[in-house]
Amino acid sequence: MQKLSILDKMLFVVNSLLATILLISFLSYYISPNTFSFISFLSLSIPFLIILNLLFLIYWVLKLKKQFLLSTIILLIGFQYITKFYGFSEKKILLTKDLKIMSYNVRMFNLYNWIDKKDIEQNIFTFIKDEAPDILCIQEFHPSKKLDIKYPYQYVKIKTNQNNFGHAIFSKYKIIKSGSLDFSNSTNNAIYADIVKDKDTIRIYNVHLESLKINPKEETLTQENSEKLRIRVENAFKKQTNQATLIVQHQEKTTYKSIICGDFNNNAFSWVYHQLKTNKNDAFEVAGKGFGKTFDNIFPFRIDFILTDKRLEVNNFKTFEVNYSDHFPIMARINFDKDLTLN
Repeated sequence: MQKLSILDKMLFVVNSLLATILLISFLSYYISPNTFSFISFLSLSIPFLIILNLLFLIYWVLKLKKQFLLSTIILLIGFQYITKFYGFSEKKILLTKDLKIMSYNVRMFNLYNWIDKKDIEQNIFTFIKDEAPDILCIQEFHPSKKLDIKYPYQYVKIKTNQNNFGHAIFSKYKIIKSGSLDFSNSTNNAIYADIVKDKDTIRIYNVHLESLKINPKEETLTQENSEKLRIRVENAFKKQTNQATLIVQHQEKTTYKSIICGDFNNNAFSWVYHQLKTNKNDAFEVAGKGFGKTFDNIFPFRIDFILTDKRLEVNNFKTFEVNYSDHFPIMARINFDKDLTLN
């Protein structure tokens, strides 16, 4: 191999820097924002860093340069993160006995006309009716007078009268117990319902963690605004940490298998995701394909999840790219009858 040109030397310096940052950012999965908040900011950049390192890898391979080894090694170290970012093969087992569970942040059914289209509310109702999930978890639920979601069992929790929105769990199967975790100092929340299917009972959590309040389409990053953004996001990370801890502690008190659904307002590289995923499978990782984008933005962010008890088998996972909210609905098909042993 020939020696590097001046341009390639400069590019390798940039490559080395990005590879180092990616390696450090992998630690965000294991370090709580309450311990070291800056590492959580790095977790938000992991998808970008993965793509940039892949581009450098391809560049050096095409030029037959050994420098490709740097990004290759870093990406192999973080291979588990790549599978969280992109699903390589879809699992398509569609059994009639599958339990279909959907999670959907409906953004209050477009109450304030964020989407400049008519009949958004009715479109959401029609979509849900057509897909017919057995269990439906809705975040940012608004008790509309036009509500046309018909299930025999439901649990709805409106957080505050002022905002008049909250969460809802709808079920075709009997709910024997339900409740709210009531996050402090937050309009977000988590609710749960114990649902009986045949001879088994399963606990469903519907979760909406603290929003980071980042909108790349509208954010103007002056020095002053950048500092305000940093403080705002840092506080949100810490709230998310406390909320995730509360959910984990609450979950530990039940003997039922459990499924956590919802809008985490964070990605699959974060500490809060790692905590909530303990003893669970990410339905997307098991059965999804592609980027699994759930947030309607330029970059394929996946911030909505269905995490299933490892004793349950995920047969299928789908993201529906319907533009009725700023989130896309997701649905998993679960073999409720097959009890898998924990490893």
